[in-house]
Amino acid sequence: MSNKALGIGLLTLVGFPIFGFLLCHGFDLSKLPDFLQMQQFQVIPIGYGGMFGFIYAFIALPLMQAPVFDGLSYRMETLIGQLKLTFLGGIFLSVCAGVGEELFFRAALQPYLGVWLSSVIFVAIHGYLNPWNWRFSLYGLIILPFIVLLSYGFEYFGLWFAIAAHFAYDAVLFTAIVRENRVKKTKHESRKIATFEG
Repeated sequence: MSNKALGIGLLTLVGFPIFGFLLCHGFDLSKLPDFLQMQQFQVIPIGYGGMFGFIYAFIALPLMQAPVFDGLSYRMETLIGQLKLTFLGGIFLSVCAGVGEELFFRAALQPYLGVWLSSVIFVAIHGYLNPWNWRFSLYGLIILPFIVLLSYGFEYFGLWFAIAAHFAYDAVLFTAIVRENRVKKTKHESRKIATFEG
């Protein structure tokens, strides 16, 4: 994993929650346990969240691999390649995104903006609702239901449900992309060897 990937991960893991906490509570550190919702750190909501994230990812993955998204998947694979992401690196970034982004979007923003507006902002900030690129917007329409359901799950099961779901979803996608990159790299190297030997 590159230093860039490590930096992105740590910025997400630390920066988003700090900004969200300051937004909601200022410098009142007595509110930190409430913000982190540690009382809801329980096996059942975490398990439900993990299952939901995995299931949705395995439903979304074939849709995202449709021919209409060929250009987008290449760009994502290129980005992952530039970050020199390994399987463990993908898990690390999944943890960072799950914890950092959910603390900001769910714990900080959603109580004020509601489920739908916070969900749309989440998808838009990730670049998936782009009026100048219909493929990105179509991609966003696959992700949006997941974020909306995750947001309702936050209302019923708490923050750690949302964190587990986000982590599981990202972990499946990162693993699939890293695996695809490795397969393509192996095929490319095999062609180079064959050409050299021929």
